[in-house]
Amino acid sequence: MTATPDLGTPQLASPDLLRSVFRRHAAGVAVITAQGDRGPVGFTATSLSSVSAEPPMLSFGIGTGSSSWPTIAGAGHIGVHILGEHQQELAATFARSGADRFGPPTVWREGPEGVPVLDDVLAWMVCRVAGRVPAGDHRIVLAEVVLGDPAGPGRPLLYHEGRFNGLRD
Repeated sequence: MTATPDLGTPQLASPDLLRSVFRRHAAGVAVITAQGDRGPVGFTATSLSSVSAEPPMLSFGIGTGSSSWPTIAGAGHIGVHILGEHQQELAATFARSGADRFGPPTVWREGPEGVPVLDDVLAWMVCRVAGRVPAGDHRIVLAEVVLGDPAGPGRPLLYHEGRFNGLRD
């Protein structure tokens, strides 16, 4: 006889339920950047996902109410940066509304296709935006990798239970 797991008290679908469940999901931390008419924009993303190897493609979600969305909505290219555990403050800066994300102490340079590229990250890629798919109050951005560098030193930064963390051995 198979035992039925204790399912607790199920909740109906809601934004709070989704947020509560995904707080339990550990995710890698990335910063997405783009160059706009009014300067560089960027935001912290935990929704980064590999989509295809041939051609090399990835995806990420962005809220349409985000201050970065107007630029991402029209950008031809974006930067994707995988953060290391030493970059908790950088992740927090790019997640904070109203922060000067590209001012000191953030170190960056203009990269290929004019995309802002952050220094000292574990890995970075410049990608050509291939599509933007409506998904509720977000858009899923599909992007094809143009070039990048996977060779930064360190270990990945994770996001779990509302906090940035490193891996434990």
